[in-house]
Amino acid sequence: MDKLLLFVLLAVLHVRLMALQLDEERAMHALFELKHAVNRAVHAAAQQTDPALLARGIRAIDEEKAEARFIDYLRANLRLDGTGRPMPGSPLREPAELVLFDIVNADRTFPYRYRNEQHGLDVTLHGPGVVAVIRAEYPRTYRFIVPIRWTVKGVAELLPDG
Repeated sequence: MDKLLLFVLLAVLHVRLMALQLDEERAMHALFELKHAVNRAVHAAAQQTDPALLARGIRAIDEEKAEARFIDYLRANLRLDGTGRPMPGSPLREPAELVLFDIVNADRTFPYRYRNEQHGLDVTLHGPGVVAVIRAEYPRTYRFIVPIRWTVKGVAELLPDG
Protein backbone atom coordinates (compact mmCIF):
# COMPACT_ATOMS: atom_id res chain seq x y z
CA MET A 1 0.00 0.00 0.00
CA ASP A 2 2.87 2.36 0.83
CA LYS A 3 4.43 1.79 -2.60
CA LEU A 4 1.11 2.47 -4.32
CA LEU A 5 0.72 5.77 -2.45
CA LEU A 6 4.32 6.72 -3.26
CA PHE A 7 3.73 5.86 -6.93
CA VAL A 8 0.59 8.08 -7.06
CA LEU A 9 2.41 10.99 -5.39
CA LEU A 10 5.36 10.67 -7.76
CA ALA A 11 3.00 10.48 -10.72
CA VAL A 12 1.24 13.69 -9.61
CA LEU A 13 4.60 15.42 -9.12
CA HIS A 14 5.76 14.23 -12.54
CA VAL A 15 2.58 15.53 -14.24
CA ARG A 16 2.96 18.93 -12.54
CA LEU A 17 6.60 19.20 -13.61
CA MET A 18 5.72 18.28 -17.19
CA ALA A 19 2.93 20.87 -17.20
CA LEU A 20 5.36 23.49 -15.93
CA GLN A 21 7.89 22.59 -18.61
CA LEU A 22 5.20 22.66 -21.30
CA ASP A 23 4.03 26.09 -20.19
CA GLU A 24 7.57 27.45 -20.18
CA GLU A 25 8.23 26.05 -23.67
CA ARG A 26 5.01 27.59 -24.96
CA ALA A 27 5.96 30.92 -23.37
CA MET A 28 9.30 30.94 -25.18
CA HIS A 29 7.62 30.03 -28.47
CA ALA A 30 5.10 32.86 -27.99
CA LEU A 31 7.93 35.30 -27.22
CA PHE A 32 9.77 34.33 -30.41
CA GLU A 33 6.57 34.67 -32.43
CA LEU A 34 5.96 38.11 -30.92
CA LYS A 35 9.54 39.22 -31.61
CA HIS A 36 9.35 38.04 -35.23
CA ALA A 37 6.03 39.86 -35.67
CA VAL A 38 7.49 43.13 -34.34
CA ASN A 39 10.61 42.76 -36.52
CA ARG A 40 8.52 42.17 -39.65
CA ALA A 41 6.26 45.11 -38.84
CA VAL A 42 9.09 47.64 -38.30
CA HIS A 43 10.81 46.39 -41.45
CA ALA A 44 7.63 46.90 -43.48
CA ALA A 45 7.16 50.35 -41.94
CA ALA A 46 10.72 51.40 -42.74
CA GLN A 47 10.19 50.56 -46.43
CA GLN A 48 7.44 53.17 -46.86
CA THR A 49 9.46 55.83 -48.65
CA ASP A 50 8.08 59.28 -49.38
CA PRO A 51 7.81 59.38 -53.21
CA ALA A 52 7.87 63.18 -53.44
CA LEU A 53 11.12 63.41 -51.48
CA LEU A 54 12.57 60.38 -53.24
CA ALA A 55 12.01 62.12 -56.59
CA ARG A 56 14.25 64.92 -55.28
CA GLY A 57 16.91 62.41 -54.21
CA ILE A 58 16.05 62.46 -50.50
CA ARG A 59 15.47 59.06 -48.93
CA ALA A 60 12.79 59.59 -46.28
CA ILE A 61 10.00 57.58 -44.72
CA ASP A 62 6.36 58.55 -45.28
CA GLU A 63 5.26 58.68 -41.64
CA GLU A 64 1.53 58.11 -42.14
CA LYS A 65 2.03 55.15 -44.47
CA ALA A 66 4.74 53.73 -42.22
CA GLU A 67 2.54 53.69 -39.13
CA ALA A 68 -0.39 52.21 -41.05
CA ARG A 69 1.84 49.51 -42.56
CA PHE A 70 3.33 48.73 -39.15
CA ILE A 71 -0.10 48.18 -37.63
CA ASP A 72 -1.25 46.11 -40.63
CA TYR A 73 1.77 43.82 -40.42
CA LEU A 74 1.56 43.49 -36.65
CA ARG A 75 -2.12 42.55 -36.88
CA ALA A 76 -1.49 40.05 -39.66
CA ASN A 77 1.47 38.38 -37.95
CA LEU A 78 -0.16 38.22 -34.51
CA ARG A 79 -3.59 37.40 -35.96
CA LEU A 80 -5.39 40.38 -34.45
CA ASP A 81 -8.73 41.77 -35.62
CA GLY A 82 -9.34 45.39 -36.67
CA THR A 83 -9.64 46.52 -33.05
CA GLY A 84 -6.43 44.77 -32.00
CA ARG A 85 -8.14 41.90 -30.18
CA PRO A 86 -6.61 38.44 -30.73
CA MET A 87 -8.46 36.13 -33.12
CA PRO A 88 -8.43 32.32 -32.95
CA GLY A 89 -4.93 31.03 -33.62
CA SER A 90 -3.24 34.11 -32.17
CA PRO A 91 -0.35 33.53 -29.74
CA LEU A 92 -1.98 36.15 -27.48
CA ARG A 93 -5.22 36.22 -25.51
CA GLU A 94 -5.11 39.92 -24.72
CA PRO A 95 -4.34 42.79 -27.09
CA ALA A 96 -0.72 43.83 -27.48
CA GLU A 97 -0.07 47.39 -26.37
CA LEU A 98 1.89 49.69 -28.67
CA VAL A 99 4.12 51.52 -26.19
CA LEU A 100 6.38 53.40 -28.60
CA PHE A 101 6.36 54.04 -32.33
CA ASP A 102 8.99 56.48 -33.50
CA ILE A 103 10.31 57.40 -36.92
CA VAL A 104 13.82 58.78 -37.33
CA ASN A 105 13.58 60.53 -40.66
CA ALA A 106 15.86 62.20 -43.20
CA ASP A 107 15.87 65.47 -41.24
CA ARG A 108 18.53 63.95 -38.94
CA THR A 109 22.27 63.63 -39.55
CA PHE A 110 23.36 60.01 -39.99
CA PRO A 111 24.74 57.96 -38.41
CA TYR A 112 22.22 58.91 -35.73
CA ARG A 113 22.30 57.52 -32.21
CA TYR A 114 18.75 56.87 -31.03
CA ARG A 115 18.40 56.63 -27.27
CA ASN A 116 15.35 56.09 -25.12
CA GLU A 117 16.30 55.35 -21.54
CA GLN A 118 12.72 54.68 -20.47
CA HIS A 119 12.58 51.60 -22.74
CA GLY A 120 16.27 50.69 -22.64
CA LEU A 121 16.94 51.52 -26.29
CA ASP A 122 20.33 52.61 -27.57
CA VAL A 123 20.83 52.01 -31.28
CA THR A 124 22.79 53.66 -34.07
CA LEU A 125 20.85 54.21 -37.29
CA HIS A 126 22.71 54.70 -40.58
CA GLY A 127 19.65 55.92 -42.44
CA PRO A 128 16.00 56.78 -41.84
CA GLY A 129 14.43 54.17 -39.60
CA VAL A 130 11.55 53.02 -37.45
CA VAL A 131 11.64 52.13 -33.76
CA ALA A 132 8.79 50.34 -31.99
CA VAL A 133 8.14 48.87 -28.56
CA ILE A 134 5.27 46.47 -27.88
CA ARG A 135 4.06 45.19 -24.51
CA ALA A 136 2.17 41.90 -24.29
CA GLU A 137 1.22 39.34 -21.68
CA TYR A 138 1.76 35.61 -22.04
CA PRO A 139 -1.49 33.63 -21.90
CA ARG A 140 -0.52 30.93 -19.42
CA THR A 141 -1.96 27.49 -20.02
CA TYR A 142 -1.58 26.38 -16.42
CA ARG A 143 -1.27 28.41 -13.23
CA PHE A 144 2.11 26.95 -12.27
CA ILE A 145 4.06 29.97 -13.47
CA VAL A 146 3.49 33.60 -12.59
CA PRO A 147 2.04 35.90 -15.28
CA ILE A 148 4.69 37.01 -17.78
CA ARG A 149 4.65 40.46 -19.38
CA TRP A 150 7.06 41.10 -22.20
CA THR A 151 8.34 44.34 -23.65
CA VAL A 152 9.49 43.61 -27.20
CA LYS A 153 11.56 46.10 -29.18
CA GLY A 154 12.13 46.35 -32.89
CA VAL A 155 14.24 48.62 -35.10
CA ALA A 156 14.57 48.75 -38.89
CA GLU A 157 16.15 51.25 -41.22
CA LEU A 158 16.64 52.22 -44.82
CA LEU A 159 20.30 51.61 -45.43
CA PRO A 160 22.38 54.43 -46.87
CA ASP A 161 23.38 54.42 -50.52
CA GLY A 162 26.54 52.64 -51.48
